[in-house]
Amino acid sequence: MQPADESRPVRDEDAFDVAAVVNWLGAHAEGGLPTGLPEVRQFPGGASNLTYLLRWPGRELILRRPPVGAKAHGAHDMGREYLIQSALGPVYPYVAAMVALCRDESVLGSDFYVMERLPGLILRKDPTIELTETAASALCEHAWEALVRLHDVEVPGVPELAPLARGEGYVSRQVAGWTDRLARAATDDLGEWSDVTTWLDRHQPADSGRALIHNDWRFDNLVLDPDDGLRVTGVLDWEMATIGDPLMDLGGALAYWIQADDDAFFRDFRRQPTTVPGMWTRDAVVGWYCDRRGLSMTPDRWRFYEAFGLFRLAVIIQQIWYRYAHGQTHNPSYAGFGAAVRYLEQRTRRVISAGGSA
Repeated sequence: MQPADESRPVRDEDAFDVAAVVNWLGAHAEGGLPTGLPEVRQFPGGASNLTYLLRWPGRELILRRPPVGAKAHGAHDMGREYLIQSALGPVYPYVAAMVALCRDESVLGSDFYVMERLPGLILRKDPTIELTETAASALCEHAWEALVRLHDVEVPGVPELAPLARGEGYVSRQVAGWTDRLARAATDDLGEWSDVTTWLDRHQPADSGRALIHNDWRFDNLVLDPDDGLRVTGVLDWEMATIGDPLMDLGGALAYWIQADDDAFFRDFRRQPTTVPGMWTRDAVVGWYCDRRGLSMTPDRWRFYEAFGLFRLAVIIQQIWYRYAHGQTHNPSYAGFGAAVRYLEQRTRRVISAGGSA
């Protein structure tokens, strides 16, 4: 199986000194590197940390670094992302082998880390393969089973993950933290969110449990094996992973899960092929996940997790829109993010008001 190459030329604003990186890697990567400079390309997606392909004849590595420009407090911690994947390697089969972590900002201008490239297929908005109804349904089960396996990791048995744990109160910290992030990323066109944040604060449940959660679970963060029924072989982008409430992870993932009967704006906004025949609905995902983990769930109980997932997604997009609006990034794919935030504002309100899915 050959890795699917969706890489593109590096955007000018995201370029770096390749020779400096290779010189550093040559001295720090276990086993050394091939000779010469690699071809460097950039992967699409990645509205937060940036991902590059380093390609030599016979070897391919992946480099991850923060974006250029202002950074949200606590985000883009390369050491944290590196530590999580290193610790998970022995207990979770879907992480890449880590190669090296660089804390010397003189090399690239920021911390970065390098890992082995996982071969396989990554699904984007419009897949490059045909998905039959049967294949789409099987893919859903593979993807959500991989999340269940992550949530089932025995965290106390992985001592390297201990620094991620902050004890009870994860839901409360998330509501307060994302409310604060929204305020700090305000732009002139940001709507009035106080009724939404007040509702989330008043209706937040106690933590449903404690697990290692990914916090950005999407098809474009999964590596699939096209020769084995699209089974998951890797999970990427651990930037926001932490120890927290697994139902919050599920709610956050389903904010991205756009289904065939959603309105036209939401369907156009999708980043995954979740509208094709055979894909599960959001309700079906919740039911399957809760059955698989032995959890009791009602629509009224789920309403908080759905509303918070949409709110959190709106804040993530607003943070990127803030950077774009202030000229800190010029990626043209961000030009419509302001409208997306306004849409999510209304969608979140509808979930709150309707007592169920929008």
